Amino acid sequence: MADDPVGAFVPGPRSVRAGAAEGPLAGLTFAAKDLFDTAGDVTGYGNPDWARTHAPATADAIAIMTLLEAGASLVGKTKTVELAYGLTGENVWYGTPTNPAAPDRFPGGSSCGSAAAVAAGLVDIAMGSDTGGSVRIPASYCGIFGIRPSWGSVSLTGACPLGPAYDTAGWFAARASILRRAGEVLLPPGGEGPLGPLLKVQDAWVNADPSTAAALASGLYAAERLLGPALSINLAPEGLEKLYESFRCAQAAEAWASLGPWIEATDPKFGPGVTERFAAAKALDPAKAAEGRAFRRVLQARVRALLGGGAVLVYPTSPMPAPLLTASQAEQNAVREKSMGVTAIAGLCGLPEVTIPAGRVAGAPVGLSLVAAPGRDRALLALAEQVAGAAGLAV
Repeated sequence: MADDPVGAFVPGPRSVRAGAAEGPLAGLTFAAKDLFDTAGDVTGYGNPDWARTHAPATADAIAIMTLLEAGASLVGKTKTVELAYGLTGENVWYGTPTNPAAPDRFPGGSSCGSAAAVAAGLVDIAMGSDTGGSVRIPASYCGIFGIRPSWGSVSLTGACPLGPAYDTAGWFAARASILRRAGEVLLPPGGEGPLGPLLKVQDAWVNADPSTAAALASGLYAAERLLGPALSINLAPEGLEKLYESFRCAQAAEAWASLGPWIEATDPKFGPGVTERFAAAKALDPAKAAEGRAFRRVLQARVRALLGGGAVLVYPTSPMPAPLLTASQAEQNAVREKSMGVTAIAGLCGLPEVTIPAGRVAGAPVGLSLVAAPGRDRALLALAEQVAGAAGLAV
């Protein structure tokens, strides 16, 4: 069994499965976030009380099965933030994975272990989940490629829920071509074809720290060389704060509906931040959740019309690099709110988003996001590979 110098894998015996002898992913290895079931193993979901109160899975999750049938071999389950409800990657029970690209900073969550495993070169592909940014943010923080696919495009059967109307099964890779190859197996057929023009979302660029925006200029230029000069747009005149608040409330209602019954029955122990988020979800005014869902419909109609002809949004994946491990809870929450105002664009609208490791700030990675209309995942992955090549990144 491969070493785990960054603490990416769940402690204890590894969940392993040999992939098919032949297939499009034959010879590649993958890991899976510990919210995907593997037959015979308890899915721990990042929390000891969850593991204690759940029986071993009786079958592999569909996404796991799909990768195995394509020839990739599973080499272990990776750590997650407790019940996938967090963006830093901290787990007080099993240990926070080291960010291989910036060891003094958080790896990002909730798919922290999957991102760390790929960034450390321990696996070729790693499955994660993305509800509010849980693939995109750790990919940006760890300097790797990641995709949040169109909502509903990749099966979540056999995966633990958080916010079912927003949950997606995403994945990471260190090379753009591997990210695309995994998509050819996991995604439904269709959606290929040219994309363009490029739309620069000014709201998100202004939201980013100036150093992040500057670090991503070369990545933006690479995309412009392929699709032509970017057209600047203001996507959310209501403000990104409105997107964050709408997403937060709508997702929180779903999180409590999905996990509240277990929390009430079990009274589990949670680490810092997680307790507060679930308490807020429980206490949320239903009118606030309804308001969030109503705004979601407005934004979906606006953005999907904008992208229907093939246009691609481009903006910083995260407004800043990963917080330092010494950041206070208040500082972490501030980063979370600023980040989720941007991740909510794809989250609320069900859009595919690929993040490219296009820059560094003070030695720490920052990602550039490309976003397309729902169902254009395959075309977006192909474009991301072209942009990565034009930017001199690993393809």
